[in-house]
Amino acid sequence: MEQTRRLLLRQYQLYPAAELTDLFKFLFQSAFGCEHLVSSPERAIDYIRKEYDASTSFCPPEVTELDGDYCRVSLSCLQNGLAPETLGKLFCRSSKHEPDGKKRLTEMLTTAREMIAEGALPFSAEVFEYNLTLWKENDFCPVHHSETFRNAYHPAYRVIAKEYVRLLPLLARIDQALAKSSCTLAIEGGSASGKSTLSTLLSELYDCNVIHMDDFFLRPEQRTADRLREIGGNIDRERFLTEVLHPLSESEPFSYRPFDCSTQALREPIQIPRKPLTVIEGVYSMHPAFSDCYDLSVFLDIAPATQKQRVEKRNSPFFAQKYLETWIPMENRYFTETDAKNRCTLSIPEEFNP
Repeated sequence: MEQTRRLLLRQYQLYPAAELTDLFKFLFQSAFGCEHLVSSPERAIDYIRKEYDASTSFCPPEVTELDGDYCRVSLSCLQNGLAPETLGKLFCRSSKHEPDGKKRLTEMLTTAREMIAEGALPFSAEVFEYNLTLWKENDFCPVHHSETFRNAYHPAYRVIAKEYVRLLPLLARIDQALAKSSCTLAIEGGSASGKSTLSTLLSELYDCNVIHMDDFFLRPEQRTADRLREIGGNIDRERFLTEVLHPLSESEPFSYRPFDCSTQALREPIQIPRKPLTVIEGVYSMHPAFSDCYDLSVFLDIAPATQKQRVEKRNSPFFAQKYLETWIPMENRYFTETDAKNRCTLSIPEEFNP
């Protein structure tokens, strides 16, 4: 349980005035997240807004890693442009039943007991065992911060899933843009980097339009040798500009015909209504021919080993080989030749980095 030890030591470096109940609260949140707190998105958002307005100071850091799949995110993140509505929705999405929560909590308490016995944590073993017995008798009910902790550190935070923390800078930029006007966002990155997953999340957070670059692969008759030698030449840039980006710039509803890989032909038109946020998702979305058409752009990083593992998991052996030997090398050449990552507004690491 080295991670448990590291995080508990970190807690008492950051908050030396913390009491035993604050240790229990940290471990409870690590095991169960926020499952006991969410009643409805509307109430969660309202509470966040009221708590933020009432807060006079925020204790650092902005993000505190818990020992599990969650983090504490300080309401100070709202000072960076993140909207209370967005944080509230992330908080609600993070609420889930943890069937192994008690087992995990028991394991962490064992580590805490060992650290107290070693003198690594500033508590009496007898006091720890006495309070733990009382807590067990109450079926490990949720606990509150001690009065000492609240007076010293003024905690104001929400517990959200760790997978969302790395996205907070992007979400803040989106919220800032939407507070002023509409926004068009490009999501760029290699195969299996999480572009579709991110676009799905954004559509649920913002009710936005999502347009996929896969809908604009070249039709068979367009795949000439000269065209495929071009950097990013396997995308129908001309049709994408005409059918999507030009109408978007006029802020009017429009339609386009997506390319169907199974039939190698165009399908029936998709109607795109006018919405404040439109997301363009996919490799080649930041091609120099149209990268100036976006308000924001983000590049999703992925390590080659992770990419290979994901590609092989989600595809048949035949298509996995096509990705690894043909399509991904084409993508990487495009990224290098066009400097796509550095031309994006921001980049997001593969995983949460505490």
